[in-house]
Amino acid sequence: MAEPTTLELDAKYDDYDFPTTAPVPQNGHAGYLTKQQQALVHQLRLMLEAEGFTKRLDTLTLLRFLRARKFDVALAKKMFVECEKWRQDIKLDETVPSWTYPEKEEMFKYYPQYYHKTDKDGRPVYIEQLGGIDLTAMYKITTAERMLTNLAVEYERLADPRLPACSRKSGVLLETCCTIMDLKGVGLSKAPQVYSYVKQASGLSQNYYPERLGRLYLINAPWGFGTVWGIIKGWLDPVTVQKIHVLGSGYQKELLEQVPAENLPKQFGGSCECAGGCPLSDMGPWREKEWAKPPKWETEETTINNTPGEIKDGGADVPAAETAVTDVAEVKAPAPAAT
Repeated sequence: MAEPTTLELDAKYDDYDFPTTAPVPQNGHAGYLTKQQQALVHQLRLMLEAEGFTKRLDTLTLLRFLRARKFDVALAKKMFVECEKWRQDIKLDETVPSWTYPEKEEMFKYYPQYYHKTDKDGRPVYIEQLGGIDLTAMYKITTAERMLTNLAVEYERLADPRLPACSRKSGVLLETCCTIMDLKGVGLSKAPQVYSYVKQASGLSQNYYPERLGRLYLINAPWGFGTVWGIIKGWLDPVTVQKIHVLGSGYQKELLEQVPAENLPKQFGGSCECAGGCPLSDMGPWREKEWAKPPKWETEETTINNTPGEIKDGGADVPAAETAVTDVAEVKAPAPAAT
């Protein structure tokens, strides 16, 4: 493999106020690109601009889509275009700044899904408890459309402000989550309903919010889950499968090796007991004054002012590269985040 190159940034597209180098050397990740990979970013951006796309063309976004498609520019472009069509269809850019979900607390009686603090790598911890899912009861509280919209909004809020705040605190670029999916209570009677929902979630997160999964712990896996897991693996990319750990009821030791006890809710073997309950606290660096900043979707238009200038790399001013870098984000219908 060719020697990695420093990540090229251009103020026309890139407006980062957090670190932009991956925590460890990884092929195709920020700060560890080959010259050819960097050129593919440029190529993808030019192709998208030629088709009239102007938003989400920043370098880090484009890199996620390229990695998700093994740096096949044509496939990455297809993924991006489909994502942008979906965003436009549901008016996601207009929805995110004003979205409220007042039924959240009532919904959590059936299906808690929430971000809570960070793992030992500094990434947001995302938790889902699937044992109480009852779609009939849930649809009396909300609608399928609102559930999906809320999931999409949460993905957007993961991208900004959650991950930028975690990156500032860690001093490195963090783009993924540590996900805990609790299967306790998912018996045979609930399995078809729960697993169909999980399949939808897996497909949506993988296809429309690529490269967001760092680790996934499936805990309290019921008897016979091995057979189901064999089917689920078929829906996933082999790289994704390597990030997934299937654990039974004795999961605490392995989970605590990744998540500090003080950051893990007590019900999962940790020591955290947030006032009002961990599921509704939304605690993490994105709530800490030292690291949190208003999300860009709240403070300015999505399109960056196309004026060349200085770019911030983890707080340090660096000259903007003369060449533009290609980057586009594509997203599709939201899913319960096995992000």
